[in-house]
Amino acid sequence: MMFRIATVVRRYVLIHLRSPARLLDLFFWPVMELFVWGFFTVYLRQNALDGAGRVMLVLINGLVFWDILFRSQQALSLAFMEELWTRNVLNLLISPLRAIEWVTGASLYGLIKTGIIVGVLLALATLLYAFQLGALGFYFVPLAFNLLVFGYGMGLFTTGLLLRWGHAAEALIWGIPFLIQPFSAIFYPLSVYPRWLKPFCLLLPSTWVMEGMRGVVLTGRFDWRSFLWSLGLNAVYTTLFTLFCARMLERGRVTGQLVRMTG
Repeated sequence: MMFRIATVVRRYVLIHLRSPARLLDLFFWPVMELFVWGFFTVYLRQNALDGAGRVMLVLINGLVFWDILFRSQQALSLAFMEELWTRNVLNLLISPLRAIEWVTGASLYGLIKTGIIVGVLLALATLLYAFQLGALGFYFVPLAFNLLVFGYGMGLFTTGLLLRWGHAAEALIWGIPFLIQPFSAIFYPLSVYPRWLKPFCLLLPSTWVMEGMRGVVLTGRFDWRSFLWSLGLNAVYTTLFTLFCARMLERGRVTGQLVRMTG
């Protein structure tokens, strides 16, 4: 089992290493976003709009956290898209590889990719914008963990959509994360939303994580209530999305949809 999972990880790592275009795409957008928000925070400090530098910390941390969520979601969905693009789905179906092993391998590959991107962003932010790397301390781990789980859950959901509708659902891989971004309180606090919208925002684990991150930066205290809410919502969503993806996989096998997608 471990050998098959390691083979899945190795396959996706090699795909990236042998493709300059994929490597460029891996770093290009996160670094460009960092430049935009980084220079914006410089503007705030130069105009004495952020004397204590807390807004800068929140914005840069928000950017890094957003990339953790986005990249982990993309890891599963794009891994399956790779199999569609290379017409390898049929080979996977007749191989001894089980679905849980493929998901585990793709998740580990996503963890490696996300870790590299986050490391690059934190290094650049520290070098260029005097970002305080240890502002979150140990609390970075539980906050990032919840985002990773939510990202993987969304990745299972979008993979299920691909299994159901094939290439017609490709746009949803990119669109669904940006659908929840405005309601996750990433770059601004929950308090700016209209009262009627707040309950819907709080249904997203990402909103609780961002509020927790903001609380650590602004007050130095970790809000365990936000952590537990995020963890509980993740348990619900991940279970539902896993069942949905498994149902679509089984349906694709029975109806022959998976074979037709490789044609």
